[in-house]
Formats: sequence, structure tokens, C-alpha cells
Amino acid sequence: MLEIPKPKDPELIDKKEYRKRRMALFRKHGPLIQEILDLTIVNEVSWGTIVESNAKEYPNNIAVKFEDTTLTYKEFNDSVNQYAHYFISLGLKKGDVVEIMMSNRTELLIIFTAIAKIGAISSIINIDLRGDGLIYCLNKTPGKFIVVGSELIDIFIDIKPELDLSKDQILFFSPDWDAIPKPDEFIDISQVIKGFPTDDPPTTNNVKTKDPIAYLFTSGTTGLPKAAIVIHYRLVGGGYLFGRLMAETRPNDTVYVPLPFFHGTAIMVGWPTAFAGGATVAICRKFSVSRFWEDVRKFKATVFIYVGELCRYLMNQPLTPDDKNNQIRAVIGNGLRPEIWKDFKERFDIDYIGEFYGASENPAAFANMLNFDYTMGTCSSNYAIVKYDTEEEKPIRNEEDFLEKVDVGGIGLLLFESKGVTEFRGYTDNEATKAKLLHNVFTEGDVWFNSGDLVKDQGCLHAQFIDRLGDTFRWKGHNVSTTEVEQVLNVFDQVLMSAVYGVEIPKTDGRAGMAAIVPSSSIENFDLKALADKFRENLAPYAIPIFLRFKSNLSITPTFKLKKVKLKKEGFDLVKIDDPLYVMLPGESEYTPLTKDIYENIKKNKYKF
Repeated sequence: MLEIPKPKDPELIDKKEYRKRRMALFRKHGPLIQEILDLTIVNEVSWGTIVESNAKEYPNNIAVKFEDTTLTYKEFNDSVNQYAHYFISLGLKKGDVVEIMMSNRTELLIIFTAIAKIGAISSIINIDLRGDGLIYCLNKTPGKFIVVGSELIDIFIDIKPELDLSKDQILFFSPDWDAIPKPDEFIDISQVIKGFPTDDPPTTNNVKTKDPIAYLFTSGTTGLPKAAIVIHYRLVGGGYLFGRLMAETRPNDTVYVPLPFFHGTAIMVGWPTAFAGGATVAICRKFSVSRFWEDVRKFKATVFIYVGELCRYLMNQPLTPDDKNNQIRAVIGNGLRPEIWKDFKERFDIDYIGEFYGASENPAAFANMLNFDYTMGTCSSNYAIVKYDTEEEKPIRNEEDFLEKVDVGGIGLLLFESKGVTEFRGYTDNEATKAKLLHNVFTEGDVWFNSGDLVKDQGCLHAQFIDRLGDTFRWKGHNVSTTEVEQVLNVFDQVLMSAVYGVEIPKTDGRAGMAAIVPSSSIENFDLKALADKFRENLAPYAIPIFLRFKSNLSITPTFKLKKVKLKKEGFDLVKIDDPLYVMLPGESEYTPLTKDIYENIKKNKYKF
């Protein structure tokens, strides 16, 4: 019998085309690629040296656009220097920590850069956090100084009694347009820096590529965020790779960054993409899907930064004659799903999608340098995609107790070798650092970083992101800790036990939060409104579960871990589930019963989650 060959997977990389594009890239950018590879070896370029170089080479070029204001590179650098000299006068030195709690605005970029020039570390607080999560982050990385924007001062004041503040810590107030009065115990930082020198501080030359520049908080399996250590290389290398090599930014470009700067994509990819090429960075306070293209045209942006959910929101908007009315030639980001990839390029007339893969703590990254479709690109560091048991939720070891790589086209767990320049820098918590490492993976004594992500091997050293694993899931461009949500649930007096997990909603990216709850009494007496209020008080908006499922009990493993595989598979499917289900619909603040009509409308994408 004649065997009919299987059709070739269109998402695999064609070898002939790969070789052709790779040769062209090296012919065009060979010296730059080598420069990127040598950054950590030379160990001299820092974020501060990039800013100072731009101020000398492009003094009158616009560095930052924000709302209706602009700053040239000279103005930006002068302002940075005033803050730096003031901080130095107070004794801030290399290795010290400054906590920053501000929304997206020009002052955040200035203060961050001033701290970087000294060699100190900015702990950038996720301003969406509330309650215990926010308190934990502020206590986890105690700063010599804490800088709070006036727009967040009330939130800070509310939790201030719960913070482990010392008498030596200095609290700074950074005023915004809102004209909120400065609290008595704070120093108005915008006033005290006046009169300080605008010349470059001598400390910049002592800061190295491998030195820490920031702590960024990422979801933790302990239930609370972890502070990932970010070094200057992540910004410098990001600028060279994403800006100079991929987007090929030049001084006449404007890179629009609509993401929050406590997010790694904004601070390690978006901003560096602009500054590495002497281009302009345009920022907004908060992403708005209705205002997005208006901002792109207003700022005359030629590049923008995305996460997958952002692209989905743009695609969900009604078609307009202005869809192609933009100057965008390239976009850089992560999480663009294959099912909308080509439609997105065509609808908005975008030539290049610079998809990448990385995270605040990842020791290496993938980047789509060759402009293939449906891929997060290739990685120059040593990585492996290994076989993974989704039922047992662990990588598969063979008879010799080693892991095995998947074949081309296979899906597995992504690992990076923790060695040399890609050694995992870790978190501020040593136990959390150890938990991310796998030992004796392919040989005795080797050490590999566990990304916690499933990816597909596309061949030709390319891979495609598939999903997140374990105790985190991704929603609204953020990693959500299931344990963090469970801890909020389990202290609610009407909850006996809970399990939180991510579930797919058709035509959305990532996973929406769902909580299976064992109530302490009957469901009829359960106060759903009080639970919703509890979530809002203690969780970021993206971490609040969309779905609730009430059960009489939850299954656990012999080691007392909650069994979530079956729950994840059942999702919120009314056909498979007899338990009471509830949903918080878009724009609503309370949970409502998941009826058959609502369920069908969710499947038909009539609600814009």
C-alpha cells in the first residue's frame, strides 16, 4: 500500500531559506554581531555610558517624548546628572538600592538612569500590586532611598505602617501634574536637585556591563513575587540586539513603548531599542487600545514594542480605513500568537516582526533576527528542549537518569545551560534561585536553568513558544502566581481550600485565572461580592480570577500537592462540569453565574476579555 507522506509543518523553518537569510545577516551585520558577543568580555559599556555617548553625539535630538513634552538627549542627560550628583551627596554608592514606585513618566527614566550611573540598583515596584504583595516587595529589597510618585502617594501612605522602614531610609516625593501636596515626612526630589551640577559624574566609568542595574519582580511559586537581578548587560545587550541589529533604529526613529516600566519588556527591550541607536523613546502612562494608533501617529513612531495580548486587542478593534495609516516599519516584542501573525502584519502594513523570548530572570534569550513567521527566533546560547510529562508535571528522565531532547517538530521544556556568560544570576532569595536549577541534565555535574515554559523545536535552531508550566500562568502580558492568588483565597473566611490555575478562553492570549473553591459552608451562603472585593484589595487586576468553580473537595497528591491537571483540562466547560460555575465578565466588578448563554457567547468571542 502506498504511504501518503504527511504534509510539512508550515511552522517549521525551511533549511534552504534559513541558510540564505543567515548568510545575508552576517554579511550585513557581522561586526555588530561580534560586538554583541564581546560585550560581557570587554565589560566596559553600561547604561550610563550609552546615555552620555548619545548626549555628546546627538545633543539636540529628542530622547524622550511623553504626552505633550519632549527632552533632548542633552536635556535628559543634564537632568540625570543633577539627580546623580544629589544622590552621591547623600552617600549613595555602588551596590546600594533605591526603590522606585512611580507610573510611566519621564521622571522615572531620569531617576533610574541617575541611579544606574552611580552603580546603584533600582528596585522597580509593580504599581499594580496591592496589599500584602506590595508590602512584601517593598520589604524584600529595602532601599537606602524610596522614591514615590505623587500619583501613588496615597497607596504608599496606606501601607506605610506595615513596612520595615528604618530611621536611616529617606523618603522622596516626585510630583506629577496632579499638584498633590507633599506629605510632611517626604522630601520633594524635584526641588532639592536644583542647583546641582549637570556634568557627568565620575562614577559612570566605574560601572561595568556585568554589574546589577535593577531588581524586577516576577511571579513566585511561594505565593509572593521574586526579585530577579537584572544586570547592565540586559539593557545594553538588548539595545544592541533589538535596536541596532533587529529594528535597525537610527537617530530619526521613534520607538513607542506602551508597556509599564516595571515590566521587563519595556525596560530591557523597548527603551534600549531606542537609546542604543540614538533614537527617541515615546512613552505613555498606560496602554489604551482605543488611543494606541492615535499615539503612534502623534509621536510619529516608526517602531513599537508589544506583548502578544496587545496585538490581540488591536486586532479585536473594528477595521478602519486608517489601519495602514502609520509609519511603523518594525515591531519588537513577545507573545504574538501564530493564528493572528500574518493577519496582523497585513492589516497594519508591518514589514518586520521582531518576536523574541526572554524574561527578567532568564540567562539567555531567543530573537527572530531572520524575520521568519511564527517563531520566537534563535538563541546563540546553549539551550535544550527536553521531553516533558504534562501529567506528572516534570521532565522525563531515561534509564540512565538523564533528560532527552525532543525531535524537530516536538514540544518540550526549554532549558538554558547555567554556565559562563549565561550563568543564572538568580533572585535575591537563594532558595528561589536553587529551585530554578536542574542538575545532572545530560552529564554528571551539569547545571541548567529551568525556564518553566513549553516550546516547539522548529529546526534550524529556532523555536516557538507554546505555554507556561507549573505554578504560574500568563495573562494580560503578566505572569500570575497561582500560589499568590490561593493565599488570598485561603484566608477568606468562607473558603476551606482552593486551587488556582490558568484556562484558555477562545481567541485570547495566555490563560485566564480560574479558582476551584471548597467553601466552608454552603454555596448558597457564599458572599461572592465580598470575595471580589477581597481580590481587588490584594491582587493586581490581571491576577484576579475570571472564573470560579465550587467543589465539595479537591484531590491532592501523596506529597500534598493539589492535582490541577484534570481541572485545567475541564476549564469552564459546562458540558464536562456539573459544579456551580461563576464568571466575572469584562467591565463587571462582581461574579455572575456562568449560564449556557454566557458560555456560548464566550466561545463565540462576544466578550472582549
